[in-house]
Amino acid sequence: MESRPPPAKNWYGHGLPYIAKKRLPGHLIAIEGTDGVGRSTQIQLLRPWLELEGYAVSNTGWTRSPLLSATINEAKAGHQLTVTFSLLYAADFADRLEHEILPALQAGFIVIADRYMYTAFARNTVMGANPAWTRDVFGMALVPDLVLYLDIDVETLIPRVIMGKGMDYWESGMHLALGSDLFDSFERYQSRLIEEYRRLSNEFGFITIDARLPIDEMQAELRRHIAEYLRGAAVEPPTLQVDTPDSGPSTRKD
Repeated sequence: MESRPPPAKNWYGHGLPYIAKKRLPGHLIAIEGTDGVGRSTQIQLLRPWLELEGYAVSNTGWTRSPLLSATINEAKAGHQLTVTFSLLYAADFADRLEHEILPALQAGFIVIADRYMYTAFARNTVMGANPAWTRDVFGMALVPDLVLYLDIDVETLIPRVIMGKGMDYWESGMHLALGSDLFDSFERYQSRLIEEYRRLSNEFGFITIDARLPIDEMQAELRRHIAEYLRGAAVEPPTLQVDTPDSGPSTRKD
């Protein structure tokens, strides 16, 4: 049977029209899951493993853009959530996409994203935003090559969070007035988030990992799926490119 090169990477929607066509031989792997599920721990273990396997690795995470992170933290301190606040998250995402993710993919890196656009899809839906509006806003996103979803039930999540960093205002959904206290609100908010993540998993075909497993067993599952994907992606030399208008490189000056 004749082998074929992997398909070109695609934008989720309208993309970033000012970005020129570029070969993207790297791999974009998103790790999704609700608060306290163990994403950061698993990513910390994945990176050295992939580097020992000979891959260059770059990490990126939610609200880590140098341009927007401080502004988002200031907005969160005010305990208000508006459409403008949701747009700050989208701006953070777009900045990291242009200046971190795309350059790393062009250089052939594996980019591990601690949360991706699906986090916005889930959170905004739970907050009552129009899902079509959120998806249009994130139409600039590049579709990941692999999405690994760490799934957990709220009954298991609660003691894990309590024994860890504890419940905070935002992760408990207090801004939505879902309960009379932090614990009650956390349970209701996270239950809705988990339900939405599971719906998104079915829609977008995430690979689901049981986050109730011990850390080492979760890591073994993640490595197995990533290794399987990388073996398949290595069948042909990389010929990937973003299918966008060739309108020249970004002119942003930092």
